[in-house]
Amino acid sequence: MYYVYIIQSQLDNSFYIGFSENIDARIMEHNVGRTNYTSKKRPWHLVYVEEFENKTDALKRELFLKRQKNKEFYQRLINSMDR
Repeated sequence: MYYVYIIQSQLDNSFYIGFSENIDARIMEHNVGRTNYTSKKRPWHLVYVEEFENKTDALKRELFLKRQKNKEFYQRLINSMDR
């Protein structure tokens, strides 16, 4: 499985969108500072995830989400997961 995820910084409530085959390990990498961008806004928590059967579809979705650059759009996605 492939995952597209949104994490939210507990420091400033900003969002980060990513892709991974192992979501638990990837979130851990964000929270221990192994990625440049997210290391400055730790800690992070997972707020949204989508599963994909293939890498191509997952990467297309990740790119689509990153292009939105709209916190309200991301918040609607997150809220839809709670239902």
